[in-house]
Amino acid sequence: MAYEFILIHREEPIAVAQINRPQLLNALNSQVMAELTSALEELDNDDAIRCILLTGNARAFGAGADIKDMADATAVEMVQRNWIAYWDRIKKISKPVIAAVSGYAFGGGCELAMACDLIVASESAQFAQPEINIGVIPGAGGTQRLTRAIGKAKAMDMVLTGRALTAHEAEAHGLVARVFPTEVYLEEAKRLAHEIATKAPVAVRFAKEAVNKAYETPLADGLDFERKLFYFLFATQDGHEGMKAFVEKRKPVWQGK
Repeated sequence: MAYEFILIHREEPIAVAQINRPQLLNALNSQVMAELTSALEELDNDDAIRCILLTGNARAFGAGADIKDMADATAVEMVQRNWIAYWDRIKKISKPVIAAVSGYAFGGGCELAMACDLIVASESAQFAQPEINIGVIPGAGGTQRLTRAIGKAKAMDMVLTGRALTAHEAEAHGLVARVFPTEVYLEEAKRLAHEIATKAPVAVRFAKEAVNKAYETPLADGLDFERKLFYFLFATQDGHEGMKAFVEKRKPVWQGK
């Protein structure tokens, strides 16, 4: 499918979805989010793709929502548009999604990165929820996912003041997994995606589900969910292949079954 604001680069077994609205620092409007969600869901249903990379450009991952789209909207119109549902749909992608962030990840852009499973950042990346400066608050997960990622004190500081975290600050506080020099961050993110894509597909999917469940349930329920997935993997061909390959000191051959 052809998109106006999204570029798809296939490097099987990974794919890169790139937000391409550079003249507006990749500001997110309804069309951008609709195209991005459609692209990611299409890749999620593609058996040749095992890991997805989401990125922008060196200057901006996403500078936030396109304020012109919302400036005159009423509360009812915002409810009817329900464009925040796009972030929920992205969170439901079953394959691992890595956000490769450089430059601005502000507002909805920061929330988009947090809807992914891992964030890899360039040294020039900045993360912020500056909605307070225009008289509103984050609405696509910025008060919730940010707090779970970096804790109440830092999240409250960012949300109440709008201040940005640098890439290294974001890494230190648990928002970012890895930081690389700007000139190589995308290649390093691809390298990570390729590494994940070499793992057993069903196990990767279950691992993602189990880690995400830790945010949503009490510990006892999370442990029960983890245990059931662990046992279920013994019913997969890949589970037996992985252990057999380990014993035989060879590389496993995954079937995704």
